[in-house]
Amino acid sequence: MPLALFDLDNTLVDRGAALAVCVSDFCATAGLGPEIKAWMLSELADRATPGDFVRLQEAFNLEVSAERLWQSYVDLMAAAATCRPEVVEGLIRLRAEAWTIGIVTNGASDVQRAKLAGTGLAALVEGVAVSGDLDIRKPDRRLFELAASRCGVNLADGGWMIGDNPAGDIGGGHQAGLRTIWLRGRPWPDGLPAAHHSVDDATEAITILLNETE
Repeated sequence: MPLALFDLDNTLVDRGAALAVCVSDFCATAGLGPEIKAWMLSELADRATPGDFVRLQEAFNLEVSAERLWQSYVDLMAAAATCRPEVVEGLIRLRAEAWTIGIVTNGASDVQRAKLAGTGLAALVEGVAVSGDLDIRKPDRRLFELAASRCGVNLADGGWMIGDNPAGDIGGGHQAGLRTIWLRGRPWPDGLPAAHHSVDDATEAITILLNETE
């Protein structure tokens, strides 16, 4: 069965939109002011870790513990994250065509897995590798190997990597021996080999994969 590894944030899930909703709800629920909302939107723009909430607690001298702040963020982010129905339908079609689907994503394990559960994506994939599992990040080949292993396949047999990050997803995918599909958006670094395909949306990437099995 062919292997398709997908990035999560800004590939299957619009992290930016989810973060905006999550932070707004976080501050409204806790009665926190606009200065904290602005701090969170800035500091968590790329990623969020438990350590960020230690900094948040200390920066604003909040009475709530950093652990509780982090758990609240995880719960609200899971509720805010969505995967568009047409993307879900595409993944279901891939499964029907006997594709093995995995997720390889950077981020803290608990928040990334909460997003997968909250969006229903966890039920559509065979294996998940999160950078927090091993404290390594894409483009490290070991994260791709872990994802393939958790899908029950061997990375050496090849497959595809689909994501929006040129270095992490496409560069990492190349290093892992995978064919790649890039979701355009971020600047492309000089010297990085081109992806095999470039698209604007995950549904276009899924169409390319489905055409591979016709």
